[in-house]
Amino acid sequence: MTEILLLLAGLLGGAVNSLAGGGSFIVFPALLFAGVPPVLANASNTYAALPGYVSGAMGYWKSVAPYKDRLVVYGLIAAVFGYVGAELLLVVSDEQFSKVVPWLMAFAVLSFIFGNRINATLRARGGGRSGMKLLGTVLILSLLAAVSVYGGFFNAGLGILLLAFLAMAGMSDMHAMNGLKLFISSTIAVVAVARFVLNGTIDWYHGSIALVGVTTGGYVAARLARYIPTQWIRIGVIVYGIAMTLYFFWTAYGAQV
Repeated sequence: MTEILLLLAGLLGGAVNSLAGGGSFIVFPALLFAGVPPVLANASNTYAALPGYVSGAMGYWKSVAPYKDRLVVYGLIAAVFGYVGAELLLVVSDEQFSKVVPWLMAFAVLSFIFGNRINATLRARGGGRSGMKLLGTVLILSLLAAVSVYGGFFNAGLGILLLAFLAMAGMSDMHAMNGLKLFISSTIAVVAVARFVLNGTIDWYHGSIALVGVTTGGYVAARLARYIPTQWIRIGVIVYGIAMTLYFFWTAYGAQV
């Protein structure tokens, strides 16, 4: 039953990632329910998401090509600070991480709910590349560094935060933004997974089952995307994410009262 649960969660999570984003809200809790300790579950979730990030980035290459001058800088910052986030995860205990998870989930869910509005507002006020000039290159890259630390530490909600960052950087082409988002996510995940491998922090058995599900679900959903209303998927992800957040708050704090 555990294997079936993880495979189904991976299939659904991969499909949700392709259609609306937020698949980690499904895969990460499934790993916990399968009995994987919190820190290992988080690291294994990043491992399971990696192939989808890479394949998605490759699929958006034509849209990203006009912005290839940003790849080196964005990639270096994502690699360095994604590593910092992964290193940070490795110094917390399962008990400490269990206390932090509800707050991370809440932050990620809120970012998912309001991310589109935030992105639209930032694009409207940014005015193309003037956004970069207004906020300053240092501030923009500092924001990317902070988001990369978050991504290396906790994968859920990373895509929404990266879209907000790219909007603040003055971008408005959603195809290019999605491509750069996946490129940055891939870089963070590669560095984080490499660090987790060296530390032995990945549950290869359960993580690989989820990986197969995520990869398969993402591919199938991408082929069927035009037939599925993304708004329905988005609403489902929000409801599920809120339910999981409340559950994690109860297990971390309420169960002790």
